[in-house]
Amino acid sequence: MAGEGLTRFWPLFDLVVRTPRLELRLPPRGGVCRHRRCRGSRDPRAGDHAVLPPLDRGRAGAARPRFGQWWWRHRAEWSADKWTFTGVAFVDGKPVGAQDLEATHFRAVRSVETGSWLGRAYQGQGLGREMREAVLHLAFAGLGAEEALSGAFEDNAASLATSRAVGYAENGEARGRRRDSSARTIRFRIAREAWERRRRDDIEIDNLEGCLDMFVSPLS
Repeated sequence: MAGEGLTRFWPLFDLVVRTPRLELRLPPRGGVCRHRRCRGSRDPRAGDHAVLPPLDRGRAGAARPRFGQWWWRHRAEWSADKWTFTGVAFVDGKPVGAQDLEATHFRAVRSVETGSWLGRAYQGQGLGREMREAVLHLAFAGLGAEEALSGAFEDNAASLATSRAVGYAENGEARGRRRDSSARTIRFRIAREAWERRRRDDIEIDNLEGCLDMFVSPLS
């Protein structure tokens, strides 16, 4: 957790989504560097993720500034009309991956999009699904979303399987940029009604009230 002085100006540091297996929260100040240590653990066959930054390619020295910029830009440009929350997934205090939740004009549209990556050493243990269910709980139960969208490159079998297992339905396809070319992506959507049928009762959200206005702009 961040110190009291830091959360006073950025209350998102206190937001935690907790499941029986993991915690999803922002890394504390200085935690970005420690979190990046698991960057090289994705399966390279899956290709780059369409939302999260390219963490596992390029020279380390060149990649570090881009990685820092990606995290800091989301904080600097955050507004209730356009935001990206990237929670780090912690298992027994150890960072294992990251889970995105982003939206534009959320109060009016009530639509979010998710994206994630998971360290290779932690794959095949159900943690990818646990992360997705945690962030969907934040979106639907915490923020009042009406739908959640996602997508993955067609060769990212793990991500496609997670979306289907959680209850998303296929929602078309698109071409997405991957490195210096493009690749086919499969799009997914889960509506509130579908999520409610699968809703878990063992996921908790701590300290959302103090930062709710950051996600949902007040009525003018």
